[in-house]
Amino acid sequence: MKDYITNRVHELYWEEDINCAKTTLICLSELFEIAIEPQVICSAVGLHGAGGYRAQCGLVEGTLMFVGIYFHILGKTESEIVSACYDFASAFDKAFGSLRCLELRPAGFSENNPPHMCENLTCRAIEFAYQHILELSKL
Repeated sequence: MKDYITNRVHELYWEEDINCAKTTLICLSELFEIAIEPQVICSAVGLHGAGGYRAQCGLVEGTLMFVGIYFHILGKTESEIVSACYDFASAFDKAFGSLRCLELRPAGFSENNPPHMCENLTCRAIEFAYQHILELSKL
């Protein structure tokens, strides 16, 4: 699974040049074998730190979008889905030290930065999200 995530993230970043939120949403949908409508993928276009504003991290936002979709398919109530999102955000914050792009990507989005500088973080975050969602779905 780790190799799959590493290879897929690299492919999505370097061959398709998409952002972290879309990458996360796509990878999780593939790992859980859940089809995501193209319109949903399109909706994540500006979720890389709120369009580069460096607000909430796209790795978190993409995962939260997926949790909403996946847990709905599992028949969870809205209250259970909201609770699962809260639980994930809390766990991510503890594991990575923040939910904010400003802190997770301190260099920001300068044109001087190398492209896809969050690739390693993305791989770790998707692996974390995958494992966390597996655990949450058992509850």
